[in-house]
Amino acid sequence: MQVELLKRIIEDQRKEIEDKFKERIIERENTHLLKKFLKHPNILAILGIRRCGKSILSLLIAKNLNEKFVYINFDDERLTGIKTEDLDKILQAFYELYGDVNLIILDEIQNVKGWELFASRLRRTKKVIVTGSNSKLLSGELATHLTGRHIDVVLYPFSFREFLSFKPNIYLTEDIAKTRNELSKYIKESGFPEFRKFGSGIVVKIYEDIITKDCLRRYKIKNEETFKEMAKYLISNFSSEFTYSKLSRIFKVKDVHTVKNYVNYLKEAFLIITLDRFSPKLKQQILAPKKVYAVDHGFCNFLSFKLSKDFGKIMENIAVVDLARKKSLEPIELFYWKDYQQNEVDIVIKQGFEVKQLIQVCSDIEDYDTKEREIKALLKASQELRCKNLVVITWEYEAEEKHGNKKIKFLPLWKWLQLAQ
Repeated sequence: MQVELLKRIIEDQRKEIEDKFKERIIERENTHLLKKFLKHPNILAILGIRRCGKSILSLLIAKNLNEKFVYINFDDERLTGIKTEDLDKILQAFYELYGDVNLIILDEIQNVKGWELFASRLRRTKKVIVTGSNSKLLSGELATHLTGRHIDVVLYPFSFREFLSFKPNIYLTEDIAKTRNELSKYIKESGFPEFRKFGSGIVVKIYEDIITKDCLRRYKIKNEETFKEMAKYLISNFSSEFTYSKLSRIFKVKDVHTVKNYVNYLKEAFLIITLDRFSPKLKQQILAPKKVYAVDHGFCNFLSFKLSKDFGKIMENIAVVDLARKKSLEPIELFYWKDYQQNEVDIVIKQGFEVKQLIQVCSDIEDYDTKEREIKALLKASQELRCKNLVVITWEYEAEEKHGNKKIKFLPLWKWLQLAQ
């Protein structure tokens, strides 16, 4: 590849990025924290689902640092088939265009085979940000050469806090009403930044790109239709249990390992999140059903097979994804809990050897039978897992109730999301 062509591509991409910055840019949470991670010889890796805002975040960090930086996005059809030896030509193009630079941003770098050693060489003298749409980005050569020398964070589509145009006073009636209205809107829409401009069509397009580019092509999947059907089935059954053996039967895939691989591909592309059932015995944890969640609730709204939406399940999906954001920066683990009597707790938060919190998500807590069922499961799990921090996320109901020697806090979703920072 010619250096002059590379210079043209770099300049075109820079112009495109500068045009985006003329629009209103929403500051992402924890940008200030990520800036602290960006010290060579470290590499900051920003991972996450396609089109969630990784490029903009990397550029926001660069601008906030006031560093002289360069940028190239490898998810560009003109760079298809770029080889390892071309990477030095890109470096040459950078220097010829901009002179000496302090920070290099390599966007969607997983598209270049053998990029790891190039990045490893750069980070000795430069600050380096890499972004990628696959969770296995750092599992190859880079991990081998950079043990303890890279920090990776996962970026998600906009949280409700980022979606809000103001910081609400949680005690002010006017702010509470406005925040609840905004949450109703957020739930019906999507967290993808481009949804604001293009509507539901962009969510469908992002989904199709992930399936085609990040799964079918990347892993050279032969049985494309089965894979597509299974992906849509999992998205349609968000906030629900599944097993590999059941998926195998439904889609007539003889080898359960193939089904397991398919699910892993969807996870690696950040399309879905799965939670294991909590068990102190690892074997039981592996064999038990898992629960599946869509990384963006817009997929639940615009791609689900179902004719009607379960509002409680969408609330649960939003809560789990919000905790997954936290998990990217804090050492917590997420599970769900269920006993042999089918009592179930939606979210178990574990840190180290301790279960820190148990959370139920329930939209209709004012129904007597529903409330009794949710509380019964929470109290049973509390006893079994030795955890006293019990929370029920509701739509409107707020209270603190005593049940025996246990206290249960009921919080509306809008407030829980605000306090979950």
